[in-house]
Amino acid sequence: MPIVRNLGRAASQLLQQSSGCGCGVALVPVRGIGVSPRQVASDASFHSVTFSESDHPRVLITGGLGQLGVGLAKLLRKRFGKNNVILSDIRKPADNVFYSGPFIFADILDYKNLREIVVNNRITWLFHYSALLSAVGEANVPLARAVNITGLHNVLDIAAEHNLRLFVPSTIGAFGPTSPRDPTPDLCIQRPRTIYGVSKVHAELMGEYYHYRYGLDFRCLRYPGIISADSQPGGGTTDYAVKIFHDAIKTGKFKCYLRPDTRLPMMYIDDCLKATLEVMEAPAESLTMRTYNISAMSFTPEELAQEVQKYVPELQMTYNVDQVRQAIADSWPMNFDDSNARRDWGWKHDYDLPELVTTMFSYLGSDSRIAQAN
Repeated sequence: MPIVRNLGRAASQLLQQSSGCGCGVALVPVRGIGVSPRQVASDASFHSVTFSESDHPRVLITGGLGQLGVGLAKLLRKRFGKNNVILSDIRKPADNVFYSGPFIFADILDYKNLREIVVNNRITWLFHYSALLSAVGEANVPLARAVNITGLHNVLDIAAEHNLRLFVPSTIGAFGPTSPRDPTPDLCIQRPRTIYGVSKVHAELMGEYYHYRYGLDFRCLRYPGIISADSQPGGGTTDYAVKIFHDAIKTGKFKCYLRPDTRLPMMYIDDCLKATLEVMEAPAESLTMRTYNISAMSFTPEELAQEVQKYVPELQMTYNVDQVRQAIADSWPMNFDDSNARRDWGWKHDYDLPELVTTMFSYLGSDSRIAQAN
């Protein structure tokens, strides 16, 4: 349910709101009570996101069966306890995911159900990963608009209403052809030309607005292309950097849909998950902004292929450029400036390109190739 429908109602409720007994309630400044445009009864129980040394957050991950959700759940369960981290999605999980910890069905377009999940499970941290990626979003703009924007509105309202600490990932796709590309700073012009990018700029700005308007503890990282051995490519423009490893092992051939000189920022998934947890645990007073770039490496398909060929010398690399994905890539940053993240909360990556390739082949069962190369 879009926020717009509730603006008039919210305005009147801010002027005078009654509890179940009909008693008048005096209001204090909005940021002080952390209310959202969707007001609740004045006797509702709000919980804090400030934890003692012995307490752990209660975590909900939406869109949790995507590339990052399962890995993040595993990391957080090790840190906070298995039962304190709930994975959710609208798809059926694999058995190993289902039995690894709490899993529930959660549709972010169903505001009432999502709110019940937060209340009934006493959620304090919410990681919002539900989204349609770049290429998939361009193929179905109405669905991308619903999931990426309307779903975000539901999450923002619930997070503000219940004083959650909210993480929403952003992306290199939040920039456009008029943005500085080499390097791209945290603050610059953003005019993306995909529905995915537009929705992520919208998320960044709405999250910052909710922070200043309602006191929402909103935190956001702009991810580069994320590379993981645990999942198949999911329709993103940077997914060639995952598929090349699978094809190199299976067939020794790879056909790339981007030009060989297309440089994009990339990151191994372990670095991505580490950065996400670090920014969520960072003291609020150390954060000078609500959305940060993070970076680890930047390479082209040609450079990646050369590194892969150290382990699979027979790899045959060909190019069949997909004009839609190439246009998307050409509008994205070539390198991220993440100096603010490194200064404010100590961000530091662990994986460069050689470490990335070695790790990917190791996880994908190519130890013999690695031993031969070494």
